[in-house]
Amino acid sequence: MSLPDEVITRLFRVRRTVLQMLRDRGYYVESSELEMTRRGFIDKFGDNLKRDALVLIKEKLNNPSDRIYVFFSEEEKSGVSMVKFFLSRMKVDEVKNAIIVLQKGLTPAGKMAISEYSAHYRMEIFEEAELLVNVTEHAFVPRHKILSEEEKKALLAKYTVKETQLPRILLNDPVARYFGVKRGQVVQITRASETAKTYNTYRYCV
Repeated sequence: MSLPDEVITRLFRVRRTVLQMLRDRGYYVESSELEMTRRGFIDKFGDNLKRDALVLIKEKLNNPSDRIYVFFSEEEKSGVSMVKFFLSRMKVDEVKNAIIVLQKGLTPAGKMAISEYSAHYRMEIFEEAELLVNVTEHAFVPRHKILSEEEKKALLAKYTVKETQLPRILLNDPVARYFGVKRGQVVQITRASETAKTYNTYRYCV
């Protein structure tokens, strides 16, 4: 039986945003994937698709050994069993990072399970509703870039400040989540200026 049109459209849009997110994090994503139409999505996955069919695994452009999984949960309310199932796939394939896309929320026990494994495996949680649009395409969202450790050290030396003296960006900020910013990283934010073409500000993730 075919899925309702609104569900197909929802999954198409969510998958497109995830692919854009991976591209913007520096993972290799083919242009054909980013340009896929809704019709192409149905041709590829069918109109009665299971979310399992949408699973992705991508490599960093500058480091193919740095890979990330994207899982799509079939469960309406996900919990510990889902976390352990996805974690087992990560362990088998030796992938340390994953994005898990949920239909709705994650149970408290599921959150605790992710926390227990966080020292060795990073599992980021997004709900489908959060990925219907690409937050970075909003007209008022400036360009964000995560500084490398070398760039961060150079910045702090240039201005003779400690990282904790920089303005802050929260770990759960929507744009920080989109780019996968980690605590302790510094983000460069480039804005348009009336007097100069652009100017940069910096935020320390807490």
